[in-house]
Amino acid sequence: MFCVTASEKFIRQASRFFRKHPDLKPRFVATVSALQQDPFQPGLGLHQLTGKLSGCHAVRLTYSYRITLTLLISEHEIILLDIGSHDEVYR
Repeated sequence: MFCVTASEKFIRQASRFFRKHPDLKPRFVATVSALQQDPFQPGLGLHQLTGKLSGCHAVRLTYSYRITLTLLISEHEIILLDIGSHDEVYR
């Protein structure tokens, strides 16, 4: 089981994101719960990022929205970094 934490930046961005998209809050809760159980589940679409986001990973919230995160496998810790549209998250 993994421990999921969020950066201060993520909390501010999530607050703004959910004001615009309150319908995605249950999906977010389900995604975080699945991350805690096993981040490598195929349904999450966990993938490693490259370029300036090298060392980070991302999961699908929906087809259009992503959550970026840092996955520390040795410590069983997941740190949520960003949430938003595909273009916003990968900027």
